[in-house]
Amino acid sequence: MKLKMRMAAGLGGLALALAAGSGIASAQPDVNAIANSTCTYPQVIAALNAQSPDAAAKITGNPLATAWLQQLVASPPDQRRAMIAQYQNVPEVQEYSGVISGVTNTCKNY
Repeated sequence: MKLKMRMAAGLGGLALALAAGSGIASAQPDVNAIANSTCTYPQVIAALNAQSPDAAAKITGNPLATAWLQQLVASPPDQRRAMIAQYQNVPEVQEYSGVISGVTNTCKNY
């Protein structure tokens, strides 16, 4: 059970990061960029599929991560900040910093 929770946390963190990370590749996404993003869930997933099909498959293949990302994108900025705070220090997010940057820079184009 503990592994399942850690995996869900990691995927939730990945979903958070991919929702709208900073414009630069860094271990910590820019909270304001995420909280104020105008990208929709379909835009995020389209950008993610274009840039990292493996990461997209991890998100879309996990109902918890998908639901979390959908909720994040649909939430107002203050709620997004609270959701982000829960996952900011998840180590699994750090390996996706390049993907975060790419999705953030292009999701508005989808």
